[in-house]
Amino acid sequence: MKAIVVTDQDAGLAGMKLVELPEPQPAINEVIVQVYAASITGDELSWPSTWTDRTGRDRTPSIPGHELAGVVTALGYGTTGLSVGQRVFGLQDWYRNGSLAEYVAIEARNLAPLPDDVEFNDGNALVMSGLTAWQALFDHGQLQAGQRVLAHGAAGIVGSMTVQLAREAGAYVIGTGRAAHREAAFNFGSNEFVDLDNDTLEDIGQVDLVIDALGGDIAKRSLGVIRPGGKFVSITGWNEEQANGVLSIDFVVEADRAQLSEIVKRFRDGCLKTNTGNIVTLDDAVAVYNSPGQAKGKTIVRVRP
Repeated sequence: MKAIVVTDQDAGLAGMKLVELPEPQPAINEVIVQVYAASITGDELSWPSTWTDRTGRDRTPSIPGHELAGVVTALGYGTTGLSVGQRVFGLQDWYRNGSLAEYVAIEARNLAPLPDDVEFNDGNALVMSGLTAWQALFDHGQLQAGQRVLAHGAAGIVGSMTVQLAREAGAYVIGTGRAAHREAAFNFGSNEFVDLDNDTLEDIGQVDLVIDALGGDIAKRSLGVIRPGGKFVSITGWNEEQANGVLSIDFVVEADRAQLSEIVKRFRDGCLKTNTGNIVTLDDAVAVYNSPGQAKGKTIVRVRP
């Protein structure tokens, strides 16, 4: 099968290569998915899990990419809940070969059925952004209707999904970003927008929940606008212990079949839209990932037409 691999952490995206590899075989409770659409997360080549197994041993050459949508072609022993020929989408384990390949072996529990009326590209685009925003808002932020939410990076891949899910849940959402992101933030559903270059963040008043996709000084300043008892949830690795009565949470997104099913239901109902940029073939992906000036939004690798 064709697959993109990486072997040199220092090389980053420039170290990607398109190669031929044997097709994977399913282990117990796994399935083989013929990948139709896949993508990588912007910073995953900096994660230790891309380069080593859980014991710290080198596992290169490794296949990057954890989001995928495709069709089940084989079942491992003991696998239940999925069937051969079924359309699926989901999130691969961080320490395993990923989705930038024609086939991937993945635990069945990490996948959810993809309805027939949802395109593979859209299914793939919902995975990481949807799960991250859902878990930030509801699992960790414990969002309730009527609360005020500050969503940093509101026009970004995760931020735009955060805005939409929060609005759909009945929250009042204040999005942030640069001046060029204002229109997109409103299009995704922000009630207000803070231009981080020209506006004063502290002027927004108190909020119940901050979802941070930026980190750094902006994250630190956000602590000052959270009401006592409110929460700060980060996906950047930035974490300041409980400060000024604010509970600060940093988390790593996890695969969840039930949440994926809820997310795709909202997409089908028209409550959510994806934030997609370039759509490229597997043959062209290495060149596109290494080209300057990529389109805004998620780059989708269309592995199979």
